[in-house]
Amino acid sequence: MACTGNRLGRRGFLSVGAVGALGISLADVLRMEHAKADIKNYASREGTAKSIIYIYLPGGAPHQETFDPKPFAPVEYRGPLGSIETSIPGVRLGEMLPHTAKIVDKLAICRSMTHGEAAHERGTHNMFTGYRPSPALQYPSMGSVVSHEYGPRNNLPPYVCIPNQPNEFAGTGYLSSSYAGFSLGSDPADKNFRVKDLGLPGGVDGTRFEKRRRMLDVVNGYFREKEKSDSLDALDTFYDRAYSLISSQQAREAFDMAKEPDAIKDEYGRNQAGMRMLLARRLVEAGVRFVTLTYGGWDMHENIQNGMKTQAPALDQGFATLIRDLDRRGLLSSTLVCIGSEFGRTPKINNLAGRDHWPKVFSVVMAGGGIKQGIVYGSSNATASEPEDDPLTVQDWATTIYDRLGIVADKELMAPGDRPIEIVDGGKVRKALIV
Repeated sequence: MACTGNRLGRRGFLSVGAVGALGISLADVLRMEHAKADIKNYASREGTAKSIIYIYLPGGAPHQETFDPKPFAPVEYRGPLGSIETSIPGVRLGEMLPHTAKIVDKLAICRSMTHGEAAHERGTHNMFTGYRPSPALQYPSMGSVVSHEYGPRNNLPPYVCIPNQPNEFAGTGYLSSSYAGFSLGSDPADKNFRVKDLGLPGGVDGTRFEKRRRMLDVVNGYFREKEKSDSLDALDTFYDRAYSLISSQQAREAFDMAKEPDAIKDEYGRNQAGMRMLLARRLVEAGVRFVTLTYGGWDMHENIQNGMKTQAPALDQGFATLIRDLDRRGLLSSTLVCIGSEFGRTPKINNLAGRDHWPKVFSVVMAGGGIKQGIVYGSSNATASEPEDDPLTVQDWATTIYDRLGIVADKELMAPGDRPIEIVDGGKVRKALIV
């Protein structure tokens, strides 16, 4: 039945005529049409996962050297590094991940991720938005969608980027700029780490702080009466959240790495990966809903052996500690942790002893937040060149993540021009991944 606004198309009028004999009025038909249109606009309700930590490895991490080694493949496919046993018999990881190998029984390793975008920007777009890039529309990142659906909790930003927004696709897309991620402005691994604009400026005490807030409310009210625009509304929202953040002792403490014992910092590793993951744990523990953190450079076109030895140890230690730490604090069941990258690497080692871009198959990792533990989902073929079983699309992966957070992915949000756009178009929840 065609229905646009309050107008019925020709087929709609024919339907009204057909049901009239059954005692159904035009008003009944319109109510049914309205109810049908509203099905995709239900409110999101918190799901099993209350928060998500999305660990992104920019550049295209090699699946063969990390989560999908091929120890029996010819050496030109297998690569220069070996593989190791894990806590699950028969499941092996790359030799550079010994700490992670011990906690595989807490993970869901997905070895059949696939899409068709071999360019960094396009692959990154996929993995942050759940959409293929479009010249007609900029889609919002998963973090911004979560911010839109749920808003702040405990006076903390709903969406935080560690250390900063990593790329343009981690932004708000067609949503209001008020749903942007909160960027730290510095790295938690820095000795003098301090979140920008979190404290009061010098010479401003609490009384003066509140007076300035009241003055700003007057100015904002004046401009709201004069003009309505996204930029003004977004600015007002940013001010509201900034004041809440600065005035909240709980919020300030969440970002205060000095509160962590030295032993915990040593366990995570006093490096970029370790300190970023430790701060991510502090933030979700305090109430942040979505944390994006990036680590390393994984575009290993040459000398992949040296690249892995440079990048992998800190990731391995920090990630394994993050999972253990969340688990012992009782947070793993309510925190979904994901590792992703824009694509994998070519099946064969190239003439520079590296691997090139390969989106046809690669690996992602999920843990906690209602995801099954100790499973390998899907598989690649013998040379890690294409999916063998259960290909996992970007749309299905994103839909499954949203499902764990309590967001129905085919809910429609409004793009410019009052154009309804589904959060994810065509994705399905992969039931085999969830508890």
